[in-house]
Amino acid sequence: MKRHVLITGACGGIGSVLCQRFIANGDQVYAQDLPDTALDALVAKLGAQDCVAVAADLTDAAALQTSLATALQGNGIDVLVANAGAAQSLNLASTTASSWKQDLDLNLNGTFHSVEAVRDGMQAKRKGNIVLIGSVNGMTSLGHPAYSVAKAGLISYTKALAMELGKHGIRANIVCPGTVKTQAWQARAAKNPQVFEDLKKWYPLQDFATPDDIADAVLFLASDAARVITGVALPVDGGLMAGNRMMAMELTQEEI
Repeated sequence: MKRHVLITGACGGIGSVLCQRFIANGDQVYAQDLPDTALDALVAKLGAQDCVAVAADLTDAAALQTSLATALQGNGIDVLVANAGAAQSLNLASTTASSWKQDLDLNLNGTFHSVEAVRDGMQAKRKGNIVLIGSVNGMTSLGHPAYSVAKAGLISYTKALAMELGKHGIRANIVCPGTVKTQAWQARAAKNPQVFEDLKKWYPLQDFATPDDIADAVLFLASDAARVITGVALPVDGGLMAGNRMMAMELTQEEI
């Protein structure tokens, strides 16, 4: 059965793959991103019959509601994938009041606005699926402090959604990627072409997720195969959150 799926941050490296994968699954996608030629190009690439643009700024709740209502034309959203996110300052020293507010407005408040835009419709149908895209940054300190605070907040928010909306037949889960090879890494790769090789030692699998790996996890959580899974924070991170092998070897003075 074709579902109506809202994907925020649709033009990004993960977002565009999510759109492609849900369409390949037979779903109707509503692709949210800022009004821009990139969104027009995405819809043209995926086909207007399968992908409808929702041009809006997530930090503006009223604008999002208006744009989504226009795109839906009376339909209701069955699945929300709240994927939009970005990071400003790399560390506390470079964090300003403005950059702090930007990170929280997009990553935390923007996600709240996205959920609020679809929650009433899901409750009315007594069925729905919410998958947030978080980050391992929300589980430990890995730089980008304001972004990390927002992603940590999303984990708590996911649990609140699962607890309070379960009685309406709505599930809520959060996928927490580690390093994912997308265009967001271009600046760091330009600064250090060996950045991915240097990072491998911290990952038990010595490998990184691709956007398709993230999409696999999202599609599973949004499917009936996960019908009794809700409130879960799922790292998709090559084992990064499982433990630190390098530190364990120094602690034990043994090869691990």
